[in-house]
Amino acid sequence: MNIKNATILIIDDDTDILTAVKLLLKTEVKEVVTEKNPENIRSLLSRQNFDLILLDMNFKSSINTGNEGIFWLKKIREFGSNADVIMITAYGDIDLAVRSLKESATDFMVKPWHNEKLLETVKNNLRGKGRMSDFPSPGESSVIGKELMGNSDVMKDIFFKIEKIAPTDANILILGENGTGKDLIAKAIHQNSFRSKKPFIKVDVGALTESLFESELFGHKKGSFTGAAEDREGRFETANGGTLFLDEIGNITLQQQSKLLSVLQNRQVTRLGSNIAVNIDIRLICATNLPLAELANENRFRKDLVYRINTVEIMVPPLRKRGDDIILLAKHFSNIYAKKYLKPAAEFDATAIEKLRQYSFPGNVRELQYTMERALIMAEEKTLSAVDLIFSPIESAASKEEEPKNLNLSSVEKNTILRVIEKHNGNISKAAKELGLTRTALYRRLSKYDI
Repeated sequence: MNIKNATILIIDDDTDILTAVKLLLKTEVKEVVTEKNPENIRSLLSRQNFDLILLDMNFKSSINTGNEGIFWLKKIREFGSNADVIMITAYGDIDLAVRSLKESATDFMVKPWHNEKLLETVKNNLRGKGRMSDFPSPGESSVIGKELMGNSDVMKDIFFKIEKIAPTDANILILGENGTGKDLIAKAIHQNSFRSKKPFIKVDVGALTESLFESELFGHKKGSFTGAAEDREGRFETANGGTLFLDEIGNITLQQQSKLLSVLQNRQVTRLGSNIAVNIDIRLICATNLPLAELANENRFRKDLVYRINTVEIMVPPLRKRGDDIILLAKHFSNIYAKKYLKPAAEFDATAIEKLRQYSFPGNVRELQYTMERALIMAEEKTLSAVDLIFSPIESAASKEEEPKNLNLSSVEKNTILRVIEKHNGNISKAAKELGLTRTALYRRLSKYDI
């Protein structure tokens, strides 16, 4: 639609936000209506039609469910409004914001925001570009369904998150053990974004030495250091307009973090040996195998950088928590290597399937892939059995070393609680149910063990 003819409703209990957004938008659209009290939504919608609604996720109201935004979003639909709804959320409400997309919201904005980004989001939604119906088709080159696959609930949740966050420019932090496929998720986000026709640049920043870090990321001018024989653009410039994927972000030094933060804040890079800043436009995706709690340790990682790179986080489950996805992936890899080595497609007997299900796969999907390649090469029969599946002795040894040595009752209980909470991504209700406890009883144990 014509943006100049649009009518926008903003609902937020913060007067400063209402004033700021109204001032920002009033010259761009026909009318901006503001409202502090969500209880008045029904009355407003009965009197006037709105093209777009900006709705806060949390209000100081009698609804203390922790997901007020979703409650009022449902009410907006019950009142008969078909307006696009952009959720206004704080960092801590990101999971709720993603849930709201499932409930018919079209986008979300994270507070605090840059005015330019807010304007862009509003305009895209009014033009129809923010609607999920306009979600770009992944096309034949998409990794989803070809390299990134799974039917487990945890993977379905990840696919849903990819679908909803990909069209936004939100910075993504992907967490997970080594070998879980974090790079495939990053690639899938890019392929399903509006930047898909622009570059996708991956950098293993954890492998960069102090001396190479700036040159590799920011570029350099000829003669800026020994060996700089010509001008060279850095990865930020190469990724301009597209997506920059920084892998193993948790391994960079505090000094490197400071330089990276400066670039992300200013959206400008200055090549080594130059004093001219170059504007950059990238979507940032980072990945690490460090737990989020360890990443937030300020002795190791700057908290302001964590917030900068972590608008939305995706927790990739280890293979051992993906159920029958193990069998799905095993068959997928066996077909790949059967074609590669000109062998007939392999079948799996019951012993092979049982062995795959029982093994913990400390090396995750990567270990499974190597296991299947080895099996296809060495197998003498068309049907694979348990004896054909030889797991990595390196991973097995590492797994045994990581087994807890302290087996007193309190330690076992504490570790069990931690594992179950991790399994359910911090959802206390689900964790309590699996442990056979009430929420109250679980909270008592969390307090007891200072978790």
